[in-house]
Amino acid sequence: MSSPVAIVTGASSGIGLAITMHLLSRGFRVVMADVNAADGTRISAELGESTKFIQTNVAVYADQAVLFREAFKWGGNRLDFLAANAGIDDRQSLYEEDSEESEDGTPKELSLLTLRVNLDAVFQGIWLFKHYVRKNAIPGGKIVITSSAAGFYPMSSNPQYTASKHGLIGLTRAAGLHQPLISENITVNCICPTFVHTNLCPPHIRDKFPQEHVTPMSTVLKAVDLFLDSSASGETVELSLGQLHYRKVPPYLDDNTRWLGQEAAKLWEEGYEQPPQLKEQAV
Repeated sequence: MSSPVAIVTGASSGIGLAITMHLLSRGFRVVMADVNAADGTRISAELGESTKFIQTNVAVYADQAVLFREAFKWGGNRLDFLAANAGIDDRQSLYEEDSEESEDGTPKELSLLTLRVNLDAVFQGIWLFKHYVRKNAIPGGKIVITSSAAGFYPMSSNPQYTASKHGLIGLTRAAGLHQPLISENITVNCICPTFVHTNLCPPHIRDKFPQEHVTPMSTVLKAVDLFLDSSASGETVELSLGQLHYRKVPPYLDDNTRWLGQEAAKLWEEGYEQPPQLKEQAV
């Protein structure tokens, strides 16, 4: 039986590179995806033939489509794991003064690149992943999304980053608990690290950061293993220092919210079905 195949986004540095090397130690073949072609190509060559680097801007769907198509082909028509890890911080501050104006005097559009990379790209990654893992000899595969502790707490300095990481937790809980996906052996889980040394932190700040508040990379890898080695889905785990903490969905406020969250699902499913009269017209 051939070795399992993984895609890791943001694989040229930080958490993505650590996950790549860890997967190799577990016998995976790894497709490394990153926008940084120079480092990605060099590192992949150093790591050997069990890796393949594909330059990918995850914010561009066409790039991701090529990534998944080529990964599946390189893996011998097999894809087992996606580490949806690529992420960036805010590239324009929501709070800055409106220094640039359009011709009509209104502020120029705020850059939402952070949301495209951190959140939109993960939706597209799941969309592509499920397409290919359904073609596996044994259908199914596992997804681990890198969110952040900022997905639970407000990080007022970076509202786009905060919003995107909150969104990833919601995505994990919605898609990961979707019974049809689970029945196809497709799992979706989420890791939420506190501060880990990565390139997102400017070097001059990283050097000042108190070591007692730094979560080691070994904790991240322990969380990845947790989901690789189980059938769990829809779980969000916060990583703080050396500990993994399951963060459960908040309890329903009352019977009304419980009904809306659970029983109303049947109504929503019916609502999204094509009405009978439209089906007749389509025929």
